Amino acid sequence: MLSLVPGGMGGSETYARELARGLDARADVTVDALVPENAAGSSGLTAEHAIDGVIARPSTVGRLRALLSATLAKRSIRAVSADAAVVHFPFTVRVPKAAAGQATVMTVHDVQHRELPHLFSFAEKLFRVFSYEIPARKADIVVTISEFARGGIEKHLRVPAERIRVIPLGVDITEFTPFFGEREDFVLYPARGWPHKNHAALLSAMELLRVDRPGLRLVLTGGNLDALGSMPEWVERRGLVPREELLGLYRSASALVFPSLYEGFGLPPLEAMASGCPVAASNAGSIPEVCGDAAVLFDPNDPSDIARGVREAIAAGPELARRGLARAAQFTWESCVDGHVSAFRDAARLHGAR
Repeated sequence: MLSLVPGGMGGSETYARELARGLDARADVTVDALVPENAAGSSGLTAEHAIDGVIARPSTVGRLRALLSATLAKRSIRAVSADAAVVHFPFTVRVPKAAAGQATVMTVHDVQHRELPHLFSFAEKLFRVFSYEIPARKADIVVTISEFARGGIEKHLRVPAERIRVIPLGVDITEFTPFFGEREDFVLYPARGWPHKNHAALLSAMELLRVDRPGLRLVLTGGNLDALGSMPEWVERRGLVPREELLGLYRSASALVFPSLYEGFGLPPLEAMASGCPVAASNAGSIPEVCGDAAVLFDPNDPSDIARGVREAIAAGPELARRGLARAAQFTWESCVDGHVSAFRDAARLHGAR
C-alpha cells in the first residue's frame, strides 16, 4: 500500500483497510502490510511495515515522489516481503515490482482515464499507461470491483477475461443503525471534490428543488471540496468528517444523492441503504449494478432529472429504506475477503505454471 494517503483516497482506502483486516482474521492466511512512513497504523494490522523515506501525498507530484522513493527503496522493501508467496497491490500502482518468484495480484478499480479522458491531463494519462495499463497486462491476476469495471479492463487494457476476477466491495451492516423516523430537510452527498463527482450539476438540481422546498439544504462531505469554489449559503461544506459524524448524517438526511458521472463501484449508496436512508443515484458507470432496485436512478447530465430523482426518493422513503436494507445486506466484506483468497491462490498456481 505504498501510495496510501490516509484519509485521502475515498472508497479505495476503505477497501484496502477492510480487506487487510479480513485477511488478518483468517487462520489460513498470513498477511503483512507495507505502507508509507506517514501512513503508519493505517492498515490496522499488527504485521505492518512503515517504509522509511516513503511519504505519500495527495497531489500528483506528491504521489510521484512516493513512487520514486519506493522504487529507490526496492531492496529493503523486498527484504521485508521476501517470504510472501503473493504480492497484492490494492491501489493498482505496482511499485516496486514483486520479486521473480512471487505471484502478483493487482486491483484495478476502474479505467476512468480511458472512458472520461477529458477529465485527465496528458501527464496523468501517461502516468496511468505506465502504472496501470502495462503492469495489469503482466499481473498473474487482476482483481476488479464490478462487472462494469471488468468490461472496461478487457476493452481498454486488453487483459484476458480468464485473468480477471470480479470481487464486489462490502458493507459492515453492524456498523450502521437504520433509522425510520422523520428525517431532516437536507440531502447528503459524501464525495471528494473531483470533476467526475459532478457537483456542478447537483448544485443546479438543488436550485430547482428549492423552488418548491426553499428550506432544503445540501450537505457535502469529503476531501478537496475547496476546489469547488464559492457555494450558496444553503450548502454546508463540511469536508472530511469523523466516521461517527458521517453515520449520523446517513441516519438523518432526507436522501442521499449520488450524481457521479463514473464509478468503478461506489460505496456511499450502500452505506446509506444500510442506514435506512433513501437513495437517488446516477445511472452511469457501475452505479445501477450496485444499487439494483433499491434506488431511484437519474441522468447525471440533466439537472432537472437529478431533481426529479431526489423528489421521488424522498417521497418513496419507507419503501426505498426497506429495499435498501435488503440490498446492502448482499454485499459483505467476508465475501470480498473470500474472493481475494481465491484470487491469491489462483495467482500462485498460474505463476508457478509459467
